Amino acid sequence: MYKNILVTGGLGFIGSHTVVELVNNNNFVYIIDNLCNSKIETLEKIKLLCDPNKILFFNIDLLDEMVLKLFFEGNKIDGIIHFAAFKAVNESIEKPIEYYNNNIVSTLNLLKMCKKFNINKFIFSSSATVYGNSQSPLVESDQVGLGITNPYGQTKFMIERILNDVSKIGLKVINLRYFNPVGAHKSGLLGEDPNGIPNNLMPYILRVAIKNNCNNSLPDVYKKLSIFGNTYNTSDGTCERDFIHVVDLAVAHVKAYEYICKMKEDNNVFNIGTGEATSVLELVDSFKKYNHINLPYEIKNKREGDIDVTFCKPTKANNVLNWTSLYNIKDIVIDSWNYAKKSL
Repeated sequence: MYKNILVTGGLGFIGSHTVVELVNNNNFVYIIDNLCNSKIETLEKIKLLCDPNKILFFNIDLLDEMVLKLFFEGNKIDGIIHFAAFKAVNESIEKPIEYYNNNIVSTLNLLKMCKKFNINKFIFSSSATVYGNSQSPLVESDQVGLGITNPYGQTKFMIERILNDVSKIGLKVINLRYFNPVGAHKSGLLGEDPNGIPNNLMPYILRVAIKNNCNNSLPDVYKKLSIFGNTYNTSDGTCERDFIHVVDLAVAHVKAYEYICKMKEDNNVFNIGTGEATSVLELVDSFKKYNHINLPYEIKNKREGDIDVTFCKPTKANNVLNWTSLYNIKDIVIDSWNYAKKSL
């Protein structure tokens, strides 16, 4: 018997890949997305990769509580996977009020609907940023909330605290703390292509690669990749991150939903990463090597809020969720470039 799962932000980068995996594992998926940082064309691509009859899309802003209530009145939802959020670290420093309002209020509105319509399963798209200045490798029992350097991370931490409190009155919660999602679907149909100038590393790499190898009509802002800082306490001076393939991450959400359906505890938390740290320069060099392309870059000043090294121990997810990452950096850079070329 399939489940009716609501995926908020389901046309976004991680959400779209997760929808495909959920449907291909015999679930019915309702997608809510307000298209503020996604494209409606993604819906048709999703439908090419799974059963289109098991997907319904609604263009709804989660801040609109009245419209959200009408949605829940008209549809039977068994559980929620909540991706929808503003997610750019540096933008959050420039626009803290917008980030706190959007990310927290939208989650509170969803939780009101859970209470009103007796929905008791909630999986939250959290982040490694909640660990603040804790030292890597990070485990779920490490301290969270101290030394968080940006409002985006603070919203993730605050929402985890809210969910912890709500879980005590009947809502089963899983927080998935993931690290640096990159890559693209093997088909080349789905990948990360944000509106405007990208805030994340890989989509910026892709546009610089396109500018220098395929299509010179892109704006000059994509002439070179900017690497922010080369004096970090790492192997080559650039930041080191736990880059995880987006399909691995999507599968983790399917495993988490399977687990929450039988979960005895009120709430749980899992790190979703590879357990390995890769530097920004290593990622760039791998992209050039495996795709045989030119990718010019320049070193710029460090950005506020970036820390030296972040990676996790995913042992708990390996053991409890029966999940492990399958793809490596080579897969990530090849799949990303395949997506970029097919999107031209």
